[in-house]
Amino acid sequence: MTRAAVFDVDGTLVDTNHLHVVCWWEAFRQAGHRVATHAVHRAVGLPSEDLIARLLGEDRDRDEDSELSAAHTALYATYFERLAPIEGAGDLLRALDDRGWRVVLATSAGSAELGALRRAIDADDVIAGVAGADDVESGKPAPDPVHRALDLAGADPGSSVFVGDTVWDMKAGAAAGVLSVGVLAGGIPRRDLEAAGATAVYDGPAALLSCLDESPLARLERRG
Repeated sequence: MTRAAVFDVDGTLVDTNHLHVVCWWEAFRQAGHRVATHAVHRAVGLPSEDLIARLLGEDRDRDEDSELSAAHTALYATYFERLAPIEGAGDLLRALDDRGWRVVLATSAGSAELGALRRAIDADDVIAGVAGADDVESGKPAPDPVHRALDLAGADPGSSVFVGDTVWDMKAGAAAGVLSVGVLAGGIPRRDLEAAGATAVYDGPAALLSCLDESPLARLERRG
């Protein structure tokens, strides 16, 4: 039986969430909007259009959305060559590959951003595929990115897990019918991840790796 370990990237494998917060905050500021950074942080992980709608409301000037998104993208691109992996990210992916898992990424990153993220993780040798924003109709918390990742891996939901750092990740995993495992590396509180459907929560990739044999992933392995 093929088992898929699907991973969110930002805030789960690469330390980027607070960079996104700063870049979105600056994009909003340049456009004349005052948005609190803590509100931006809560919205990180949503597709750009949904993030903007959450922060500016449905009655906003939607013609401005593309400019805000472009500004965020340009600001964030200045960090591409400095992105750092979260401790244990690459080691965790390699350990899962060694145990027979198909490792797939599920991200809303565009191609240039994804390239920078993959360079930071430095584990391309074990990444079987990537479900990106262009591959799905709806981003998280919809289950589409997870479903696409499972298709790439050739795995069923019942034998798969989705690891992420936001409530949107946990909701997407639950909606897709996979086990959702949370990490605290993105800055979202444990209780929020659990309330959104996390089966277990770890400090980060290194913590999950250190107790892999007692994790929900090991329980799936024992099912055969």
